[in-house]
Amino acid sequence: MLTRNCLLLFLWILVDEGSVSSLHPPSPLLGRSRTGREHAKSLVGPMRNGAAGFQRVKRGWVWNQFFVLEEYMGSDPQYVGKLHTDLDGGDNGVKYTLSGDGAGSIFTIDQTTGDIHALRSLDREEKPYYTLRAQAVDIDTNRPLEPESEFVIKVQDINDNEPKFLEGPYTASVPEMSPVGTYVTQVTATDADDPTYGNSARVVYSIIHGQPYFSVDPKTGVIKTALPNMDREVKEQYQVLIQAKDMGGQLGGLAGTTTINITLSDVNDNPPRFSKSFFHLRVPESSAVGSAVGRIKAHDLDTGRNAEVEYTIVPGDGGAMFDITTNEHNQEGIIILKRPLDYESKKAYTFKVDASNAHLDPRFQSFGAFKDTATVKINVLDVDEPPVFNKPSYMMDVYEDTPAGTIIGAVTAQDLDASSSPVRYSIDWKSDLDSYFDIDPVEGTISTNELLDRESIAQHNISIVATKLNSPVLNSRVAVTVHVLDINEFPPELASPFETFVCENSKAGQVIQTFSAKDQDVPAAGQQFSFKSSKEDLKNKNFTIRDFGNNTAGIVTKRNGFRRRLQEIYFLPVVIDDNGYPPKSSTGTLTIRVCGCESDGSLLTCSAEAIFLPVGLSTGALIAILLCIIILLVIVVLYVGLRRQKKKETLMSSKEDIRDNVIHYDDEGGGEEDTHAFDMGTLRNPKVVKENLFRRDVKPELKRGPRPPVSQDSADIRDFINQRLREHDVDNSAPPYDSLATYAYEGDGSVAESLSSIESLAVDLEEDYDYLNDWGPRFKTLAGIFGEQSETQSDSTTTENTH
Repeated sequence: MLTRNCLLLFLWILVDEGSVSSLHPPSPLLGRSRTGREHAKSLVGPMRNGAAGFQRVKRGWVWNQFFVLEEYMGSDPQYVGKLHTDLDGGDNGVKYTLSGDGAGSIFTIDQTTGDIHALRSLDREEKPYYTLRAQAVDIDTNRPLEPESEFVIKVQDINDNEPKFLEGPYTASVPEMSPVGTYVTQVTATDADDPTYGNSARVVYSIIHGQPYFSVDPKTGVIKTALPNMDREVKEQYQVLIQAKDMGGQLGGLAGTTTINITLSDVNDNPPRFSKSFFHLRVPESSAVGSAVGRIKAHDLDTGRNAEVEYTIVPGDGGAMFDITTNEHNQEGIIILKRPLDYESKKAYTFKVDASNAHLDPRFQSFGAFKDTATVKINVLDVDEPPVFNKPSYMMDVYEDTPAGTIIGAVTAQDLDASSSPVRYSIDWKSDLDSYFDIDPVEGTISTNELLDRESIAQHNISIVATKLNSPVLNSRVAVTVHVLDINEFPPELASPFETFVCENSKAGQVIQTFSAKDQDVPAAGQQFSFKSSKEDLKNKNFTIRDFGNNTAGIVTKRNGFRRRLQEIYFLPVVIDDNGYPPKSSTGTLTIRVCGCESDGSLLTCSAEAIFLPVGLSTGALIAILLCIIILLVIVVLYVGLRRQKKKETLMSSKEDIRDNVIHYDDEGGGEEDTHAFDMGTLRNPKVVKENLFRRDVKPELKRGPRPPVSQDSADIRDFINQRLREHDVDNSAPPYDSLATYAYEGDGSVAESLSSIESLAVDLEEDYDYLNDWGPRFKTLAGIFGEQSETQSDSTTTENTH
């Protein structure tokens, strides 16, 4: 390797000497400094052969890229290469220096000769190359002869790393019965060696263990099935050993291995199978409906959902008595009883059961039917059972007041077992706490133990217990209902105490009232009543009884011409019979009043009681009506009183509002600036003549001061204003004079004349405002202000006249 590097360096130097430097600038690795070029030019001298222009200059450096072998195991430092410049004349006048990656620690240079050595073994996988910088300086002056240049020392790879499976060991699965070439998984090995140099990193895969079931692609590492119809039920787990070898698999290459655990996943390629074709079960006849009476199982070699089994009973003998379901946990078939069993009726049942897969795979339908059939025989076991009554319940009737000891009925129970044990009867004491009944323990006849009363208890519910003589623990019960029948104890009576009336103008044969009867005996729906007059009243010439045959009767007049003043009230006895046994009879009395009526039969005049009673109103109803009328009257009185009270309160509150809202005018005004204390209209015309002005709240004084002359030109306006003022004075509904409305207006022709500030200088300054003192205390301040102005004006006038 060292010899090859030296040869390459020598060839590169030869090629570099023959190149034309003027055509191509030197590369950074081979460039030379300006100082070196000048020095070379001075050594060469003037132009050769008299040629004009630049002369070719040799390159200063003679190296390109160095190589060093990794994992060097020699005792001496490994020679890397030599640095040399053409400025070095061999007189030891040039010194070489080295800097950069590993300079001084990994690489060293001979300063005189430029030889580079590696001080220790290098690993390409740790660092593939080193970048260094070289410098040639004058040994005496340390002046650089060449510019500093970079060069690379590359670590040359050797095959010192084996392929490795970084993700191993691997696990994979493939369905059973897969065809040859089915993809299983892919493995990948990595080699740390240089893939660009030689075959150190070229990996080849091979299978060491796992044949002939699987194969591996030597380049990609893809693992596939190599054997058809691999059966999971035969072998489920496979362990495959894969090798990865570098150097393209050649001798001397390094290798690495990994393990792949491959599992065959299940497919539904096996039908369920019964372990035997005949199942024999035994079931007690006392088993409850809906209970499990046995279990059978069909085994399926598959797993998971492929092993789920469905069981069905084939219709036929005994199939209607049982049903079958699947236990989801262990796939057993559970046989369920659908109907009660009776050993004495049938002692054995035989039927067939099919077991099939719930989820079929169409790829394996050609293998045959995926089901199996077995025969099940169930023998019914005899169980010692309690006695059985011949009826589920009993109903008996007995008349009330029946003498004690009277037999009212019987119950019958028998033992259906083969032993046919005798049966004994008894009454459950909890159902007959008062001991109304008794039973014969052998015959089962039920009799009364005391007198029964329908009005107290109309129905008795007792429980009869039948017990086997040879097995007292086994017993059964039956319910017995005893209805107490009613006997005719109560006589009939009128449904209500009828009181009716007869009109004075009634005709003979006229039905004036219909009435009915009632009876406390039961049933009321089946009773039949008959009505007739009493024997003592058969010669009654006024009224008679007519039986309508539907449990009602009517009072019929036998004559006309009833007179109230002759006899007001008649009493009519009526005999009522029922159809009970023995028949009962009673006599009731009907009251008939004589009243005056209209020609159409409507009541006209009678006593108060006679007015209401004919329409069927009782005394309680009359009282209720009177109470309602009284309540209505009270409500009306209260309503009227509340209305009056409300009206009175409204008037009082109105008066209080008037008093609360009295406006007082006894405060003094604030002058012209106060526009709220009094009406400013009084100041608009200070010359207005207030004639016939009387205040309603203050008696006006008779003494009046002199009035200023009114400066107005329109007599119509003055008359109009005075007329309006007099109307307000005599108007009782007018507001107080503090709110006096004036009718002056501003402008030309106005009584107050113009109030414009432009003409304010033209106002008569000698105006006399003494009359303001006569307006009362409210204008005292205003009179003082205008009085001061008058005095000031008069003083100023006097002064002017003096001057």
